[in-house]
Amino acid sequence: MTTRLPFLRRLRQPWLPLLFAALLVTPSVPVPAQTADQVVLVETGNRLAALLRAGRSVLSANQDLINDPAKADKGLTPEVFMEQVLAAYTQTNGEPPLTEGLTDLQRQLTEAQLNAMRDVVADAQSLINMPDMGFKGFIPAVFARLVNEEFSLAVGDLAKVKVTAPTPLVRNRTARPDDWEAAVIETKFEVDGYEKGAAWSELIEAAGEPQFRMLIPEYYAQSCLSCHGAPAGEVDITGFPKEGGKEGDLGGAISITLFATE
Repeated sequence: MTTRLPFLRRLRQPWLPLLFAALLVTPSVPVPAQTADQVVLVETGNRLAALLRAGRSVLSANQDLINDPAKADKGLTPEVFMEQVLAAYTQTNGEPPLTEGLTDLQRQLTEAQLNAMRDVVADAQSLINMPDMGFKGFIPAVFARLVNEEFSLAVGDLAKVKVTAPTPLVRNRTARPDDWEAAVIETKFEVDGYEKGAAWSELIEAAGEPQFRMLIPEYYAQSCLSCHGAPAGEVDITGFPKEGGKEGDLGGAISITLFATE
């Protein structure tokens, strides 16, 4: 049984750079894998990213409800939220997140991610249902960060999911790209001619242990530009200066690390 930090204390941390990251539209396109094992690893990474996106999209779709100051009990219970997540994932991916044919690791990680989403929304109930308060700051970027933290507590040294971005776009220090992520962003995603939307993955060795690393680019949609668009420097609703981005610009990336690669 894991011990979870109080929601409001964690919510006070700076936000990740992508306010409406749920609306960054990018297909998960795996790079060619040379072995059957790598195919499974790429599939696992794509599944984790797809589920995180489904959760963010549902949180984004409920922003008007969450921020309605005239309504106290929003009815957005963990059960209702998770029903919407499962529906969103199934509609996008053609099957539910938990289905036949998953490996033991895929099932374990998927269940941990679903439980993390449920826990985060459960912790946020007092904030969601707070009356006489408009914008509450419980946005997709915050949701994703909290879910990833819960997920890490649950799975330990099996896997890690992180939302990062090119360094100039990072608003939260914990979202800064590590050396591998920064190199992929600079030498792949930001290079003219790189296939837009294509994920990058590879097996590496770190601290003497094998790791499967996967980075999936995400791009600004029109709905992101209210916080990340023009004019650059204007303060957005979250209190941060806008980046001056345009629709289709690289806005961030979902980073997947699988430590159990055998």
